[in-house]
Amino acid sequence: MVLADEVLPRLERDRAVVDDIVDRQVPTYGLTTGLGTRSSYALPRDELDAFSVRTVRGRANAVGAPLPVPVVRAALLARVNGIAGGGSGVRPTIPRLLVAMLNARVHPVIPEVGSIGASDLCQMAHVGLVVIGEGSAEFAGEVLDGTAALRRAGLAPAELGPRDGHVLCSASPLAAGQGALALHEAAAVLTLAQAVTALTYEGFRANTSPLDPRVLDLRPSPGQSRAAGELLALLDGGELGDPRHARRVQDPVSLRCSAQVHGALHAALDFADDALHPELNGCGDNPVVLADTGEILSSGNFHTPALALAFDTLALALTQTAAISAERMRRLLDPAVSGLPANLSPYGPERSGFAPLAKTAQALVAEIRMLSAPVSTDPRHGADAVEDDSTNAALGARRLTAMLTRLRQLLAVEAVVAAQAVDLAEPSALGRGPRLLHHAIRAIVPRLDDDRPCGVDVEVVNRDILGSDDVRSALRALVGGAS
Repeated sequence: MVLADEVLPRLERDRAVVDDIVDRQVPTYGLTTGLGTRSSYALPRDELDAFSVRTVRGRANAVGAPLPVPVVRAALLARVNGIAGGGSGVRPTIPRLLVAMLNARVHPVIPEVGSIGASDLCQMAHVGLVVIGEGSAEFAGEVLDGTAALRRAGLAPAELGPRDGHVLCSASPLAAGQGALALHEAAAVLTLAQAVTALTYEGFRANTSPLDPRVLDLRPSPGQSRAAGELLALLDGGELGDPRHARRVQDPVSLRCSAQVHGALHAALDFADDALHPELNGCGDNPVVLADTGEILSSGNFHTPALALAFDTLALALTQTAAISAERMRRLLDPAVSGLPANLSPYGPERSGFAPLAKTAQALVAEIRMLSAPVSTDPRHGADAVEDDSTNAALGARRLTAMLTRLRQLLAVEAVVAAQAVDLAEPSALGRGPRLLHHAIRAIVPRLDDDRPCGVDVEVVNRDILGSDDVRSALRALVGGAS
């Protein structure tokens, strides 16, 4: 990773404004004055460098387990990208060191809890500690103190000047970075949900007329036509593209309205992407430097209500997707609805079949639903009536990771059951997506004959199929033309 050629001249122009403001002792928030409730306190000129260091040390108050390395790297990259666009006024040596840390894989230890969404101050300060040779960092699989980690990587701590400490703690790169990772995984999981749904369609012999574009165009709900097109693309090559091969005139809502629910998830992802883009590529500092006019102005760009709302919306859309997955699975087990043996056991009611697995599915839905509670509406903490609003955007991003883990497990449950339904239904030809999934499942999990523990089957399907880059790429290729 390198900084583009135009970045350093831009940062130097911004820094010249900071130096000029410092030399003239113009009252400027966080530069020549204190922070937060101490913004009316004028800092002596000879204390500005030390104030930068104290800003980092005093805000490194996050707690809990260390964030995973990919999340830390995403946060560092988001912060560097935000700085590179200009407006922060930081010394160019700071982003250069952050880039060097990324390239050398020096990863600050950032505890998982500490941001309320009014910038990721208390967590990003742990990055600042490593920059000045303090705190802790992971390097080559070992957690070291900041100076030792930098030294082993051939790097040296930075000397902070005025404003640098505040910039290291500012903006919302943790919410943006972790959110970007979550959105990437959510898009992949949506494709998996479409493929598993198509496999259930085959086992159920579902009616595909609700996916007809002529039907959907009569009420073009956001995302539904895209989702329906993807389902039809996955089913292409099988019999179900012709609704006359369906068993029923009208199927349960969990099958019939899959395109509407998955379409809503598409729409939620689009909303989140629109909210995330400026956080990854813009200046979230306060104040901001305007090099063209030589000004430093107060800013609200650190505030992230749109991002937090988008994460909450995405959480709710994931929950809807989870709920219908569990219901589709339950419909396959019901002989009165599916036309298949009870609980998909070839022995019928003499065996439990997959019935107990429905409890696991419901437990997963319960966890997903619990995690979907909106976090952007929590009560706001006020710092002496100054910092009286916050968004919890970082929490909104972090819980998405747990939700996606559970949703993928739930889809693995449905996939295992749907594969058995296909075996029992014996369709003459499967669509391309269901055929791919069914073949992959049967390569590692045998069909259910007599009762056996099925949890291990779900885990292996989740890990080796739904978690497989090859499977994901193949499914993306199948739905790509329909998206």
